[in-house]
Amino acid sequence: MSFSMMSSSGCEILVRNSHQKTVKCQLFHEREKKMVLKFSKSRINPTRALLSRHEAIEFEERTSPIEVRTELAKCYELINRLGKGVVYLGSSRMGPDHAHYKQAFELSREISELLDCTTWSGVGPGLMDAVTKGAMQAGNPVGGFKIGRESGEWTSSKFHPYLPTETYFTCRFFSARKHGLVDAAVRSCSSDRTAFVTLPGGIGTFDEVFEILALIQLRRIGSELPVPFLLMNYDSFYSKLLEFFDDCENWGTLGKGEVDSLWKVCDNNAEAVAYLTNFYNVSS
Repeated sequence: MSFSMMSSSGCEILVRNSHQKTVKCQLFHEREKKMVLKFSKSRINPTRALLSRHEAIEFEERTSPIEVRTELAKCYELINRLGKGVVYLGSSRMGPDHAHYKQAFELSREISELLDCTTWSGVGPGLMDAVTKGAMQAGNPVGGFKIGRESGEWTSSKFHPYLPTETYFTCRFFSARKHGLVDAAVRSCSSDRTAFVTLPGGIGTFDEVFEILALIQLRRIGSELPVPFLLMNYDSFYSKLLEFFDDCENWGTLGKGEVDSLWKVCDNNAEAVAYLTNFYNVSS
């Protein structure tokens, strides 16, 4: 079966098939939504070709700026209530059996005791769970910004298995979650003791890491009150990434020592704790 275009007007087009039947297709306004119609010789399943009313409503809600602003406001409210602190980024796949899980647990406990501040993360599974439990053992506040899906698994609900509901917020929008994770570590006064700590991770972790690197590089954060940014290079996990940055310097896409000036690379927990001790001039 073939199709030929008859005419188009405004938001409608008329298409005629080989059986001389005319089909009217209504298109959404270009600024609002775009619908792509694909025709093939095979028989089209109408249930797959048409967007249901329910799906259209859900799509509209996910792209509503009002919905995003509402989530942003809730993220900031949570930060104001629990306080600034150390934000951890890392894998949601490395479970309790992984060596890095134990290291992350001990690191968050030690830093929480050292800086006496709130611990923030994505409060998901894996290394995020490790830092949550480590900080809880230290007895200091724990907060976070959950997301509807973590790598490799769909979450069955927006609720955390053991954290009180008033200590975290489940985001539908990654933009709101990112704003929350960044702002939770941005110092508003000299007495704030905060930091970004990057544990081993995958695509999501890299996304957050490079965003924060860019914000520090462009002096969007930390320009007046610097925020420590630690890269935990457990078992040389990030060594090839650091070698790539060296290659970028050789190609001229990075200035000499530019990335080194934005963060501190630590091979173990002792180096991280020592760096923060000196940075904030506190007693370990």
